[in-house]
Amino acid sequence: MDTERAMTGPAEPSRAWRQAMDSGELLLVAAAGMLVAAGVAQTAAVGVAEPRAAFAFGALVALGELLRLALPGGRESAPIGSAGALAYALLLEVGGQQVAQPATQPALQVVAVAAAGMTVGALPHLAAGRPAGVAGMASRLIAVAAVALLFRPLAGIEAVSAHLWVALAVMAGLLVAGWWAECLIRALIRADALRARFGVALWDEMRVQLPLGVAVAATAMLIAFAAEEMGLVALALFIAPLLVTQVAFRRYAGIRATYLQTVRALARVTEVGGYVEDGHAHRVGQLAVAVGRELGMSEPDLLELEYAALMHDIGQLSLADPIPGGATVLASPDDQRRIAELGASVIEEAGVLDRVAEIVRCQGWPWRGPGGEPPVGSRIVRAANAFDDLVGASADSGRVTTALERLRLDTATEYDPGVVEALSKVAGRGHAGRR
Repeated sequence: MDTERAMTGPAEPSRAWRQAMDSGELLLVAAAGMLVAAGVAQTAAVGVAEPRAAFAFGALVALGELLRLALPGGRESAPIGSAGALAYALLLEVGGQQVAQPATQPALQVVAVAAAGMTVGALPHLAAGRPAGVAGMASRLIAVAAVALLFRPLAGIEAVSAHLWVALAVMAGLLVAGWWAECLIRALIRADALRARFGVALWDEMRVQLPLGVAVAATAMLIAFAAEEMGLVALALFIAPLLVTQVAFRRYAGIRATYLQTVRALARVTEVGGYVEDGHAHRVGQLAVAVGRELGMSEPDLLELEYAALMHDIGQLSLADPIPGGATVLASPDDQRRIAELGASVIEEAGVLDRVAEIVRCQGWPWRGPGGEPPVGSRIVRAANAFDDLVGASADSGRVTTALERLRLDTATEYDPGVVEALSKVAGRGHAGRR
């Protein structure tokens, strides 16, 4: 989540496109556009090699874009389309006739066919009012182009085309390089957009993309080799397992989204009951995630942190008399620990959020005290909650400055100074965006 965007409110229509496409994404799209222009120009000049194969693989890419998949963290992937485009780049021969014909398509024709398929597949999304996903298509196209530009000149060399294991090793190496290049591009853009550390963003990207990346690479090689004997029928035969894998990933993404929606609904109970101010849990969740990202936390840890921040006040439901304004920062240390303990007990009842419960339980501890140093997630939630208790939804710079000064005064025992400084940076960027 982009905390700055959440703190500044919804974008004006005239600014929406500029916010959605930052400078890194524009550069990526421009690079992909130049590749497409070169591919179209060459294909128009010399004609389409193997039109049947070009049409079949282009249709497969279009189908893949139509069925593209939402991944954790707001990512999108088109595994079927990527497998089809990469298989076309790796094609050695096309059988299904009396004699298998060598695949003679140049690398730029691969780019042109992949781009045409992506464009056709994106049109239904546009017609339905969904984003076209231009940046995602551009990163996939550049990965396909890199593999095609490196492999197509090798496809005509006998040492590669005539020896299965040599061809297999070359294909595998290029597919790994293409996958890594796509992860690198996505991580660069993600780190810039979310103000995350590049190393953490790259690791998260590789972790999320690895399972599908292996499936896509294996499918692409199977199609490339099977097409020599089976012809274009291989596309339909070997894409089926990848389609099943994509369905499984889609169900996982749906379960994850439902889980987060359930946690957000549970967090609203304290607001509906009048225990805390309206929007408090949401603001603390957004702020905690931004601080965690500033400190270099990985996506799995950020997700647990977000759950804990959303439900950090759930223990207040046990209070006979609500705290005025729900500001636990004004409660006694014993009451803070009791609220945290009760909240953790409620969360533990779910049976699958033990680490989240631990973060909530330890948020009541000072960062330096007899109980030892609490987990970093707990220290973040403690500081983010105190900041929002003092500032709320106000955009007044004076209140922000006063709240941060108060937190800094208590860094000797109550609040982690590193967390407070990260919070200061995040809050400063959020306030600058309001003006």
